[in-house]
Amino acid sequence: MRYSALPREFQGKTALSVSIYRSFSGQRTHLASIIPAPKALTNVMNGFRNIKTRLEERAADGLYRRRRVIDSAQGRILKVDDTELLNFCSNDYLGLANDVRVRDSFREAAHDWGVGSGASHLVSGHTRIHEELEEALAEFTGRPRALLFSSGYAANLGTINGLLGKGDQILEDRLNHASLLDGGQISGARFRRYAHRNIPDLSSKLDQAASAETRTLVVSDGTFSMDGTVCDIEATSEIAKQHDAWLMIDEAHSLGVIGNQGRGLVDAASYTINDVQILIGTLGKALGTQGGFVAGSEELIETLIQSARTYIYSTALPSAVAAATLTSLAIAQAEEWRREQLHILIKRFRSGAAQLGLELLDSSTPIQPVILGAADDAVRVSQALEREGLLITAIRPPTVPAGSSRLRITFTAEHTEQDIDMLLAGLEKVAP
Repeated sequence: MRYSALPREFQGKTALSVSIYRSFSGQRTHLASIIPAPKALTNVMNGFRNIKTRLEERAADGLYRRRRVIDSAQGRILKVDDTELLNFCSNDYLGLANDVRVRDSFREAAHDWGVGSGASHLVSGHTRIHEELEEALAEFTGRPRALLFSSGYAANLGTINGLLGKGDQILEDRLNHASLLDGGQISGARFRRYAHRNIPDLSSKLDQAASAETRTLVVSDGTFSMDGTVCDIEATSEIAKQHDAWLMIDEAHSLGVIGNQGRGLVDAASYTINDVQILIGTLGKALGTQGGFVAGSEELIETLIQSARTYIYSTALPSAVAAATLTSLAIAQAEEWRREQLHILIKRFRSGAAQLGLELLDSSTPIQPVILGAADDAVRVSQALEREGLLITAIRPPTVPAGSSRLRITFTAEHTEQDIDMLLAGLEKVAP
């Protein structure tokens, strides 16, 4: 076949494209687009030449991210480069990540079940321990069912994309976690953000989105991870119901920390599945292990089992992690002193920070950001605090809006009041 006899989209394509066209002429447009001509491939490769320049620009702007190697177990004190640092940047809010009871459960389960699940939940990776944890999480959240995911990120992406598609609509708080925003953006649904915790703005956008023929989902963090502020569940739920929309709340930074027995903002005693249809949780923060979950109605969970790609195509969490989480969940519910300790620490810190004139946000949670503004300032103060023996991460754009770079200070139940005093002394010494 001569090129002049080929359809226009195949003229100038590779010999392989011509061969495929001969065999699959009914799909010629699609196949031509996925097997471009050599020249087109060269142009694509040329676009990667600026990788090094982009990295240099990021470093010059004070936005370069670097990993540090930790040489100790997670805890109040971390060992970094042979130096012990007082850790104020962990999400291990209840101090359970290295609890001896949780470790023992993990070790015993690893002996009985091995260290890998070997397959996805729908193949041969779903064990009795996974089933027991899902039942315990459903009971804890007051929902009929719960479904385990390999991470909170996977739970958010899988849930949104398992429920929404082209023609549907999703509205998200502007400061939602990246996993929620990514889920909305790739879902194919019409994606819009509303102003942070702004119910009138959400209501206005829902008015514009009203349609009886499409699914509309409102999505918000429960506790916002970079601010420590919390969603007004009652007002958000009421507005969603008025517009026949479902509400999805990510309780990653609330469960274990807030409410009766740590049941979070969306405690079933106050909000049922008629108020908040989708509850997202994580196991890797207050519960101290790894993974995420979705809790909701029987129909919701069965739908996600059929359609959530991050569930269907991911290897199940190790059974040992599930066993360890069963233990940490029981501890989190029973040991109220951990939440009481957090309240004491938060109050002491906010009082001292106010005396120092530091800019805080309206947070009553273990997340206590100190706003510094410029990215360079946040990095400089973080590094100075480390020289004082304090480990606190600088948070910069794009994680937070430009001009709001900060120290994201977090507390765990293992911290003491003396630790808070040391933190305040360090801030007084180095903060601008």
